[in-house]
Amino acid sequence: MNSDVTMNGIADNQRALTRALAEVKAVLADFAARREGAPVEAVPEPNTEPEPSSPSALDALCGTFGLSPFERVVLVLCAGMELDAAFAGLCAAGHDAPHPTFGLALAAFPDAHWSALTPDAPLRHWRMIELRDATSLTTSPLHIDERILHYLTGLPSFDEQLSGFVHPLDPVEDELVPSHHAIVEEAAQVWAERTGGALPVLQLCGDASAEKRAVAAGIGARLGLTPAVMAAHTLPQTPHEFDVLVRLWEREAILGGRALALDAGTLDAGEHGVLPAYVDALIERLRTPLIVLTPRRRRTLRRAMITFRIEKPKASEQRTVWVQSLGETAPSLNGQIDRLAAQFNLSTPAIRAACAHARAAGAAEDAGEHLWNACRLQARPRLDDLARRIPLTASWADLVLPEQQLRTLRTIALHARHRMRVYETWGFARKSARGLGVSALFTGQSGTGKTMAAEVLARELHLDLYRIDLSSVVSKYIGETEKNLRRVFDAAEEGGAILLFDEADALFGKRTEIKDSHDRYANIEVSYLLQRMEAYRGLAILTTNLKDALDDAFQRRIRFIVSFPFPDAALRARIWQRIFPEETPTQGLDETRLARLTVTGGHIRNIAMNAAFFAADADEPVRMRHVARAARQEYAKLDKPLTDAEIRQWT
Repeated sequence: MNSDVTMNGIADNQRALTRALAEVKAVLADFAARREGAPVEAVPEPNTEPEPSSPSALDALCGTFGLSPFERVVLVLCAGMELDAAFAGLCAAGHDAPHPTFGLALAAFPDAHWSALTPDAPLRHWRMIELRDATSLTTSPLHIDERILHYLTGLPSFDEQLSGFVHPLDPVEDELVPSHHAIVEEAAQVWAERTGGALPVLQLCGDASAEKRAVAAGIGARLGLTPAVMAAHTLPQTPHEFDVLVRLWEREAILGGRALALDAGTLDAGEHGVLPAYVDALIERLRTPLIVLTPRRRRTLRRAMITFRIEKPKASEQRTVWVQSLGETAPSLNGQIDRLAAQFNLSTPAIRAACAHARAAGAAEDAGEHLWNACRLQARPRLDDLARRIPLTASWADLVLPEQQLRTLRTIALHARHRMRVYETWGFARKSARGLGVSALFTGQSGTGKTMAAEVLARELHLDLYRIDLSSVVSKYIGETEKNLRRVFDAAEEGGAILLFDEADALFGKRTEIKDSHDRYANIEVSYLLQRMEAYRGLAILTTNLKDALDDAFQRRIRFIVSFPFPDAALRARIWQRIFPEETPTQGLDETRLARLTVTGGHIRNIAMNAAFFAADADEPVRMRHVARAARQEYAKLDKPLTDAEIRQWT
């Protein structure tokens, strides 16, 4: 049927509705006149103007929903109560009540049939009219639904009862990149070629939320449908309310020529419970155009579903969006645009937002830096909810390690920086898609510099560093660990952040003989983590204090392994030389003597900071005696004796 927007001219429709109202008024007047002593107002002759060439809204509605002539009359009778003040008097004259009822309609109009009153009949099934008193079918006042009334009068509108569930999905034709345009055309063709029966459900899978909505809007626009979106978590979870929502939406889709995009982004395809059950029920029941937006493919028992995978724009497409968004400044930023497209995996709206943020940030000569930082800000929100971002304060000068370890760390930075050039431009990705992620394992005792090294790499690469708390990721429930890991990696993909999995031996223990299902799923969890690390476009770092606890097979799948040794006396002396900030007043500190303390860099930092507090309290520079006092306290915390050899001749 015609939608509100494509309805015939308002004037023609108004004349047709006026004619229908006049016909019903005439019948009511005749019925009232036959009642003894009933006063009857003069009723004008029915309109004799010629019928319009195209169907009126009333005719279209009756034809689409299958209303009988009697049901049509009841609908017009109820509409007349809202549009013509004379109807109240005619109803009162007809049955002593100033409102329409089924009893009045059955008595006054020809072709009356009782079946029009049943809940399954169109008037009540599609909630076109409402019974104000459900205790009596024949005497209850009848009220026309507001959305139906607006439709009959030719006014474009949206059902207010759906406003808390369904929202417009704005057309975004200019935000569709070529790969998404192709999906829009293919999906639209599926619906366009359907000749009978319910349309198949179109399922758009993937983690690119903005892109899925843009494609859904594009499909609707391509077929002349007005797209709208409903979040799955807003679905009612009681049978009656759910049934009402389904009927109201199907009615709205028919009246307004609309397609629904059901956003199930917060639900996992394998999730069970009341809400996912209602999501599946909606997919099975809805017979109007439906597009499901979901991270992972959902399966139904009976409904035909056609699935399309929606990814973020390709790197080349993102580059084009960058150039278009930057406009006349793009030529001067060609090199930076290549870096941005290689490092960040952003949607079209996110790229445009980053450009706007960078333009507002400052001078043109710093445009490249502003763009990079704006991209980091765009990529942060999802990951900030799942992991802790570590402030980047350490530099290469703060990292005291043997030369071999430093060379390996610089090589890691080199791989992360030039990954896309080697993989994409130089073709290594086309040879094999496996093992393209940059992964590293840092091993060594606590305090030997593993986290600091990750900080240094993140600062070198101008990327965010996120620490993943494995205690919140690993779950005893089967499948939950993979789900948690997937959320982390999916969120991190957008900005290619550096992920730091601390104490990875909690997950990466040596594989044991499989004795039950828990052993088998534990190995699956580890395999899944390794798989995601290998596919991750950023840098993933695992740290452990117990390298020997890791399975050799796992170590072979990690590209870099860096052992952080317990610092010897020479390294400890270098750490002591750098541990106090330049602003800290010191006097008489001997790094050679301080290096006798057999502790790691992390403990040295604790001792230095405590010594500074002791000196500040005494209002004097940091001296050896302050360090000795702080060292005793740190050793006591470690339950470790402090020998005379370590602090001899300190004071």
